[in-house]
Amino acid sequence: MADSSIVTLGTARSLLVDSSVYDSRIAETTKDHVFLGMTCEDGEDMLPKVETRVVLVGEAGRNGALVKALQDINTPFIMTDNVQEFADGENTDFETVFVLKDFDSPDYSYLYKRDNRIVGPPVVLHCAAKEEPLHFSCRPLYSTTMLNVSLCFTGFRNKEEMKNLVNLVHHMGGTIRKDFSTKVTHLIAYSTHGEKYRLAVCMGTPILTPSWIHKAWERRDDVHFHAGEEEFRTEFKVPPFQDCILSFLGFSEEEKTNMEERTLKHGGGYLEVGDERCTHMVVEENSVKELPFTPSKKVFVVKQEWFWGSIQMDARAGESMYLYEKNDSPAMKKAVSLLSLTTPNSNRKRRRLRDTLAQLTKETEISPFPPPRKRPSAEHSVSIGSLLDISNTPETCKSSKPSKSSTPVLSKQSARWQVSKELYQTESNYVDILSTILQLFKLPLEKEGQVGGPILAQEEIKTIFGSIPDIYEVHTRIKNDLEELLSDWSESRSVGNIILKYSKELVKAYPPFVNFFEMSKETIVRCEKQKPRFHAFLKINQAKPECGRQTLAELLIRPVQRLPSVALLLNDIKKHTSDDNPDKITLEKAIESLKEVMTHINEDKRKTEGQKQIFDVVYEVDGCPANLLSSHRSLVYRVETIALGDQPCDRGEHVTLFLFNDCLEIARKRHKVINTFKSPLGQTRPPPPLKHIALMPLSQIRRVLDLQDTEECVNAFALVVRPPTEQENLLFSFQLTGEETVKSAWLRTLCRHVANTICRADAEDLIQCTDPDSLQVSTKDMDSTLSKASRAIKKTSKKVTRVFSFTKTPKRAIQRAFLANSTPDEKSQRLSIENRVGSSSTLAARHSPSMVNLPSMFERRYHTFSHSSSHLI
Repeated sequence: MADSSIVTLGTARSLLVDSSVYDSRIAETTKDHVFLGMTCEDGEDMLPKVETRVVLVGEAGRNGALVKALQDINTPFIMTDNVQEFADGENTDFETVFVLKDFDSPDYSYLYKRDNRIVGPPVVLHCAAKEEPLHFSCRPLYSTTMLNVSLCFTGFRNKEEMKNLVNLVHHMGGTIRKDFSTKVTHLIAYSTHGEKYRLAVCMGTPILTPSWIHKAWERRDDVHFHAGEEEFRTEFKVPPFQDCILSFLGFSEEEKTNMEERTLKHGGGYLEVGDERCTHMVVEENSVKELPFTPSKKVFVVKQEWFWGSIQMDARAGESMYLYEKNDSPAMKKAVSLLSLTTPNSNRKRRRLRDTLAQLTKETEISPFPPPRKRPSAEHSVSIGSLLDISNTPETCKSSKPSKSSTPVLSKQSARWQVSKELYQTESNYVDILSTILQLFKLPLEKEGQVGGPILAQEEIKTIFGSIPDIYEVHTRIKNDLEELLSDWSESRSVGNIILKYSKELVKAYPPFVNFFEMSKETIVRCEKQKPRFHAFLKINQAKPECGRQTLAELLIRPVQRLPSVALLLNDIKKHTSDDNPDKITLEKAIESLKEVMTHINEDKRKTEGQKQIFDVVYEVDGCPANLLSSHRSLVYRVETIALGDQPCDRGEHVTLFLFNDCLEIARKRHKVINTFKSPLGQTRPPPPLKHIALMPLSQIRRVLDLQDTEECVNAFALVVRPPTEQENLLFSFQLTGEETVKSAWLRTLCRHVANTICRADAEDLIQCTDPDSLQVSTKDMDSTLSKASRAIKKTSKKVTRVFSFTKTPKRAIQRAFLANSTPDEKSQRLSIENRVGSSSTLAARHSPSMVNLPSMFERRYHTFSHSSSHLI
């Protein structure tokens, strides 16, 4: 029977002519293999036709379905319970095929030792269903469960176990290869170590556990089942952390717990940092600057990207690409050392402070357009570090083209140019963020041939990203047009025409995305929970610098916020445009076009609770600007502080900061009032507890300073502010008073919304840890008796000044005070007198018994104006 492997089946010639049917022990260069590699046509005239007979042994002969299948493929058969009379391996007159139900029976052993051809009933049923002749195989073939499957093994130490698995694979029609190559369809792995495993990961070959073979063998009688079905094999994938014991360093408790749970879910274990049994130590590279100890050489010290990358690929990633390295920042040390320089001279201190603020805000300037040049005499009057002279930084050169030589030479920066430049800056940042969304998230998810298969379905990708490519395309053109306009600037150039030019495209691009933004967020949340690979994909990419530590959902909200922001900037440009400038009318049309776009957006999605919070602020803060009420605005954070400098209010004042998503309302605690205000109708209303100081757009904040705690300064921070009305930076310093407010969380939240407002992703770069001594900030003696007395003297001095200064007193407040204490006849008489004579002189000449109560009566009204010089918008 030695030559039986080269005998055809006569009229029922086999279609299975693949070298894969040979055992690895048979050399691939044998004549048998050469012949079997030929097509049927090549070998048809070379071999004599031999009659084939099928012998149904035992239970197989009593299987009606099997008998019918042989009849369907026109194959004669014989039934027997005694295989010995047919098991003559030297008989060349017939090609005998034995059909056995049990491959563990004595009949099987008897036939196998004599090299007889043995098949199982599923093979016959499969061929009948496909209307094919019986498959030829030189080894026993029970079923076609692993037909066309080529396997390779790695990590096995028990030879008996591996031998058993090899036999099962052969019985199901699969093949075994010793070396891993492109022909291998599946890798059976006992561990995640070794070259074969790494090659399989790189080539995207499924890596499965031995249980896959055992489970497939259990289903060997199912003719319609194939072990290569993805749905079946998925549960037998080798988990990425098999044989790995991880420890986690530098993560928050919540994040650590999440990673430990995912480690168990993906086949690994975890122990505390420092345990000798650990195979890997995963380090949060952003918070850990130096390892607390020297780990063993056997332990892989890797960055968190290795952890999430392994989950995303559904396979253990190579550690060499993710090894942790100590992260030093010499530039930051240099900046801190610069801040520590001080001089005893007061003038030099102020100059140093101004230069320091300029240094701190230097990196936030990204405009490729230098401001119009000053006259030589004016240039010498400005310090070197002044932010009036914006230069091209390396970051600028990468992101934008250099300014053109046609930049005009103007004697003074115009407010219209400044706001137009701000529009370009925010537009440039916005386009960069849209590009990040597309390049970092959308395109990789759509990429074909991903390791481990597609992360998301195409429908899910479309739901998440919607019309972002269309929005990106139109805003890229808007940015380019703004850049060209600013490069060749003149006051007559039209900004409004650029927006009008693309208004129709904006109408098409925005509503499809904004209207379904909630669905987009829900899809992200659902997929992140249900699909670990997508969760890992987000973790990897959201940790990259381009994202600025923001989640995909946070980045995708930018288009929702962008159009209202552009409308506000156009309004500012219009305010600084003269009436005779043709662009004024064009700007009005551009603003109306943006409102048209926003009317297409579903207004039912406004957050009612957020609007209610804004109304609460308006009622709580006396003199709060009406423009605080806006449909796109929401309250984010409220903190209680004490002012440490002389701006935006006196040192020692209790100040409340209301952080909104695009602005910061600054209000101080209201001073005690002697009498409650009474209206002419006799109604009384308690005064609001807070008084408005300034409503500051977040775009005016150039840097947030985290002041280090010292003996003379505790729990303090500062804001470097540049209002449009000022020629240099201002420093607003505060001390947090509420114990429930965590300074680090507050500063991160503030920077996040500042970055959102100016369309930047690097919010963390806005925070600078600084020595308070370099900024001349101190919290010492804030609650001392002397400090309180000094503040009281200042308040009294202001009140006395208001009492004796009629020229600075609001006219309407004085009129209301007099009318409230007069009879109806007197009121009409006084009003007629005031119409004929100047009101101030008339009132000064007339004695009123209520004059001494004027300050208390109109203090509320007066104080709104008394701080007008502090208003930043």
